[in-house]
Amino acid sequence: MVGKQQVTVAVIGGTGNLGSALARRWAAAGYTVIIGSRSAEKGSRAAREIAQAAAGANLSAATNVAAAQAADIVVLTVPFTHHRAILEMTRAAVQGKILVDATVPLVPPRVARVQLPKEGSIAKATQEYLGKNVRVVSAFKTVAASRLHSDATYIDLDVLVCGNDPDARQSVIELVESAGLKGWHAGAIDNSAASEALASVLIFLNMRYNLSGAGLRIVGEEQEG
Repeated sequence: MVGKQQVTVAVIGGTGNLGSALARRWAAAGYTVIIGSRSAEKGSRAAREIAQAAAGANLSAATNVAAAQAADIVVLTVPFTHHRAILEMTRAAVQGKILVDATVPLVPPRVARVQLPKEGSIAKATQEYLGKNVRVVSAFKTVAASRLHSDATYIDLDVLVCGNDPDARQSVIELVESAGLKGWHAGAIDNSAASEALASVLIFLNMRYNLSGAGLRIVGEEQEG
């Protein structure tokens, strides 16, 4: 297994709420992390802020394209409205790599209503657009950024990890667990539709029951044999 120090993770949208939280956790866990941003200056500012909370971290910033080019694993944490434009911008840079798609299809003003794209899910559309040379993995679709900004080392949330390549899924599960969460192999990229739909359901639950950061837990008993 390749050591964390030898894996470079680019967080595209790393100045945002979800991206900055994941970047901080991965930097603290020992990964080399690059904050990707449309503005190199904004990315550098975010990297400095994160470095203050993760002393000794190997952390830097770059434009989205440069970050994707330099990384082994690229994590996309951008809003749905910017998703396609970022894919077009970084398409060449992510070839041959694992791309983790954390974007959910939230369409204002009805973000608490499930509105999946015509392809079935954002992650599936991403895989189709980028092609077979990119191993797209869906993850972090049901995780509230506010929970990740906690100082707790471990967070009582589960993450469904979907993708067509089992080895790529396993690499992402390692990222999930390095961020203090529990990751689950959840099947092919088509299955991302379930977690993307759940994102809107969780928002509805937050609103209806005055919750903060509702998330997912998988329960059950392991069977012998």
